[in-house]
Formats: sequence, C-alpha cells, structure tokens
Amino acid sequence: MTDFVEYTLNDGVATIVIRNGKANALSHEVFEELNQALDRAEQDKAVVILTGQPGIFSGGYDLKEMQKGPEEATALVTVGSTFTRRLAAFPLPVIGACSGHAIAKGAFIMLSVDYRIGVEGNFKLGLNEVAIGMTMHHAGIEIARHRLAPAYFYRSVINAEIYSPESAMAAGFLDETVAAEQLLERANEVAQAFRNLNMKAHAQTKLKTKAGYLELLDRCIEKDAQSLGLTA
Repeated sequence: MTDFVEYTLNDGVATIVIRNGKANALSHEVFEELNQALDRAEQDKAVVILTGQPGIFSGGYDLKEMQKGPEEATALVTVGSTFTRRLAAFPLPVIGACSGHAIAKGAFIMLSVDYRIGVEGNFKLGLNEVAIGMTMHHAGIEIARHRLAPAYFYRSVINAEIYSPESAMAAGFLDETVAAEQLLERANEVAQAFRNLNMKAHAQTKLKTKAGYLELLDRCIEKDAQSLGLTA
C-alpha cells in the first residue's frame, strides 16, 4: 500500500482505493499514485474497480493546492484532466464503485469510466464549480457533455445542480445503485462479466467510438493549460 492509493489484484480484477483524509481530496500525489496503479493494472491485464472510502468517493481537487494561486490551480486541473482522459481511453474496462459523495472532480471521474455503481443513501453527486465561484474549465464542460443526459447537462454545468444517488442515475453520473454493504460485491460481479469480453476488441472499439471526443479533450486540456501560460 502506498500513502494515498491502495492496489489489490484478485482473480483478474484490480481494485484501486483512494484513501486521502475525510474528503478523499485529489492532489498531485494522489494522481501520481492513481496513475501508478493504472500502470500496474495494465501490466496485470486486469479489469479495474476504482473506489473510495465508505461514505466518500471524492470531494474533488485538494483545496489547499487550488487556493495557492491561479497557476497552482491550473497545474492541478491539467493533471486531473489528463487523468480523466486516460480513464476515458483505458484499454481495459474500468468500473467506478462510487462509495458515497462524488463532487466536482470526483464526479468527473465517474463521467470518465465504463460503468458506474453508486450506493443508496443521503449522498451528493454533481458538479459544484459554479456554486463555489469557479468558472468551468473547457475539458470539464466536454467531459460532462459527453456523458450526461442532455436534459441534465445545462442543469449540472451551468446551474451546479447536485443530485442524490437515485437522481444521479437519470442525470448520467451513475448506472445503478446498491446498498452500501453490497457495493464491492456488485462491482466484482460486473468486473467478472467484463472479463468475458475480448479485451482487444473492447480497447479498439472504445478508441474508435471516442476518437472525436478524445481529440476534443486533448485540445481542451491544452486550452485550459494555456489560459495561464503553463505551456509554450
């Protein structure tokens, strides 16, 4: 186990758990360890379950880093957008096991994986950027547009509407919900079903299906980084 991310491999399934304090905040260190975990999953040719701590998948970016200044905030957003772009194109199936709240970047991760299972209960999911004074970045807008139901896209991105797990299914953040104690059991059932796929066909079809979206994401990530001159 590393400092912030736990990786376990069992029966062809890699379970990656984010463990970073009360909010499961996403920092540079967390993203580095998440990328290392995805590297291991690729080497192990494993279907991935990505989850958090009981009651919280992630509350989003590490606010201590975001509040240091515009340049530091942009640098973290660039790393985060690059990570969700990797999830969107990952050659093996990725299941999001949303263990509770998923806000801001936590919700964007749910919008970037192949299948999403949430837990029933008094949990909040959604994009709160506009509510807390952040203008939505280009990559975030396109991630949301790509996966959210059209009727919910405007409400989520521009109005910062937050959803319960049940309404998050209609919006497009989740595909199903289960009782909290059943989350990992259900995620493993789905993972084993995914193992029956032809992985080469899965990877190639994913890239073919998302080709235009991935090109758009690359342009948006570049545009977001250039907004403060972080790239040449």
